[in-house]
Amino acid sequence: MHLLVALSAIIAPFIFLVIFRMPAVKGMFYSALIVIGLAFFVWGMGGTVVIASILQGLHKALTILLILFGAVVLLNTLRHTGAVDRINRGFRNISSDMRVQVIIVAFLFGALIEGAAGFGTPAVVTGPLMVALGFNPMAAAALALIADSSPVSFGAVGTPVQIGLSNIPGADLAFFNEIGLKITLIDLFAGTFIPLILVAILTLFFGKKKELSSTLSMAPWALLIGIAYTGSSLLYAALFGQEFVSILAALTGLAVATLTARKGFFLPKITWNEALQSDFKESEEKSSMGLIKAWSPYLVVVGLLLITRIIDPIKEFTLTYVDLTWSNILGIEGITSGWEVLYSPGTVLVVAAVFAILIQRKSFSNFAKASKESLGQIKSAGMALFSTLALVQVFTNTGMNMDDLVSMPQYIAESLAATFGSRWLFVAPFLGELGSFITGSATVSTLTFSPIQYNVANEVGMNTQIILGLQVIGSAAGNMICVHNVVAASTVVGLSGKEGDIIRKTLLPALIYGILAGVGGFIIMQFF
Repeated sequence: MHLLVALSAIIAPFIFLVIFRMPAVKGMFYSALIVIGLAFFVWGMGGTVVIASILQGLHKALTILLILFGAVVLLNTLRHTGAVDRINRGFRNISSDMRVQVIIVAFLFGALIEGAAGFGTPAVVTGPLMVALGFNPMAAAALALIADSSPVSFGAVGTPVQIGLSNIPGADLAFFNEIGLKITLIDLFAGTFIPLILVAILTLFFGKKKELSSTLSMAPWALLIGIAYTGSSLLYAALFGQEFVSILAALTGLAVATLTARKGFFLPKITWNEALQSDFKESEEKSSMGLIKAWSPYLVVVGLLLITRIIDPIKEFTLTYVDLTWSNILGIEGITSGWEVLYSPGTVLVVAAVFAILIQRKSFSNFAKASKESLGQIKSAGMALFSTLALVQVFTNTGMNMDDLVSMPQYIAESLAATFGSRWLFVAPFLGELGSFITGSATVSTLTFSPIQYNVANEVGMNTQIILGLQVIGSAAGNMICVHNVVAASTVVGLSGKEGDIIRKTLLPALIYGILAGVGGFIIMQFF
């Protein structure tokens, strides 16, 4: 009975969004009502705790809306300045094949943004960029989410590892670096295939002919880029530790991809463009804007993100000033929602949009027009996010109850551990995915479930570092299907209300990634 109640946070969204195909605004509202009702009547949460948790969710939704607004306003500003057309022409000069473009834009450029920012930022940046390149909006949203997976393990300068595993006994920098090395070893068997999976989804789901040959002909190059990313990740984890793995591996992958694509190494001779929007027309006008000037706002984004996260005095300033954090909501200790506005990727994206006007020497009316358009675009996402985050926070806080029950997430995890025992190696990544699906955060998933993963590994005599590595990798894969990431990705490509359709496209890759991670963990386990 209690297990079914705990699973309601997974079952309800799946039924409403995926099976009934409801838009997230409606489906997540119904899901939230069900979970909140069960938390109060069955799990024994007090009314004040429930209300405080709902308010916590509403506050967290505002922090995500700022990121959404920043991503959309930057893209809209660049559209008005003409920079998007110049950027697109630059991509086409590398390759006009959409299979190449999806790997470079969604996977590698997305990995660079993930390594610097995290917080679901890559998908809301790369999705609109792909739409501007002519990608079908559904393809752009789904592929942006699938691509933002492997890099998430080391996203936001190593946050999922350093913060996610901070509650494990003996956790210190050396421990984090050891886990980072295990993650990159396992990801040789999982993350390497993400570029090929992207090509397969693009060609088989969105191509007109849906021919397997369109995927197989790209396999050599896709696997080359995959191993360039995961292989260099292993090298950087061994040399420098886990903080900058995604950033450095992304730069390495971008260099390899650009060089090989320009030379046509391992690429098929036939250009594939079957997922173009039906009414897409490439701009015929030649822009006088230089490629570096067009890209400069995104360089500003990466630069500001790194500066605010690496240089301690600047980091302290951005974390301290304009702090809208809501602590101990309604007097309930521990129910807090952080919002350091200057530290938010959303603020960085808005600042980059202003810089775009200055660097590209355009009128500020372009920014004003883009801001108005962007507010209209994210309006419907707000309602969906409010319901989603209310559900998430009530679910997460169910440990605060009057019946001495553990929280719903912990109850699910303990039930799974008791069921699978020695087969846990293949279950571990899926617990990570489950955590991200519900909470919307790889870091929160790992913070919540890593103690359980650690205890299970000890009980069944498995290498704890490999099991914790599988938790982190699984939580990264869960980014593909977590509801509020899907809401965000659908909003920025103009597909609000199609969240269930997107999850149907990303669910299979998420499952495949979990299976590959389990296999990788099994192989690595034989040597450690």
